[in-house]
Amino acid sequence: MNDTIDPGDVRIFSGRSHPELAKGIAEHLEIPLEKTYFSRFSNDNLFIQLGGSVRGRSVIIVQSLIPPVSEYLMELLMMLDIARSAAAREVHAIIPYFSYARSDKKNAPRISITARLIADLLQTAGATQVMTMTLHSPQVHGFFSVPTDPLTARHLFVSHLREENLDPSNTVVVAPDYGRAASAGRLAAQLGLPSISAEKTRISDTEVHIGELLVKQVMGFKNALIYDDEIATGGSVINLCNLLVQSGIQDIKVVCTHGLLIGDAITRLTAIPQLTEIITTNTVPISPKKRHEKLFVLNVAPVFGEAIKRNYLRQSIGNLFAFWEDMFETDELEL
Repeated sequence: MNDTIDPGDVRIFSGRSHPELAKGIAEHLEIPLEKTYFSRFSNDNLFIQLGGSVRGRSVIIVQSLIPPVSEYLMELLMMLDIARSAAAREVHAIIPYFSYARSDKKNAPRISITARLIADLLQTAGATQVMTMTLHSPQVHGFFSVPTDPLTARHLFVSHLREENLDPSNTVVVAPDYGRAASAGRLAAQLGLPSISAEKTRISDTEVHIGELLVKQVMGFKNALIYDDEIATGGSVINLCNLLVQSGIQDIKVVCTHGLLIGDAITRLTAIPQLTEIITTNTVPISPKKRHEKLFVLNVAPVFGEAIKRNYLRQSIGNLFAFWEDMFETDELEL
């Protein structure tokens, strides 16, 4: 049985948000990254042209929804529409960071459940399949009407952390809120560590309050491993770190899939002496000025590349699937 992708049958393109990751995925698949041409008309309208024929082929389009999110979303929608209109056999939207997953419910009057809206727009534009990583909440998966694969980077984190020989007698995994408790618990189980959850109340986009119950929960531990889906401004993690330090924690490691590190987040985080390491992935690009000796970035290109390859070959991707453990106790079954 052939276990490779036919390079003549697949075309991969990148939007402008993260061409480096798209190149890494293409290298893993051993197919060239095709050129895409971008320009702008005098009235500010975008012009996009795919640089290779897609007729009758499987098309892969890579685009993370990072700032400026609306600009990159429009690029993605146009590229999907171009591929569909040019008679592509199938069109795969690879969105390593789906930022609108945070807009997953109606928690105020007269607002949009934007995650569902974007899911509908992707299908309307021409996506026949969507692939992403670590959605903010599992329910967003259900907003999509086309096959959607939310992958996980947890195995990358586990492999990295196992090399650090964490002591289970004095190390605890901490979820920043109850919504991340299940994910933190799965990471803790794979590392043989206990886990707890903080009680977080969000006051605004940049301000949160963490309950004092955490102080009692971490008593007796010296090391803490904070596990979250993303770090944007860093406000939540900084508050949590300060509370952990006040509770007697001497060493803190932060693990997150999406390290946006907006503004001076990396400066504020690394200024905490007890915070010794920030472990994230390259689902979003991290500029050289944000690189720090405490920051370790894991490469997810092979994860996406392997999932794309298995989809193409019609093989299971069960052990790459983010919420698999929520449904079954083993990843040996086929998805």
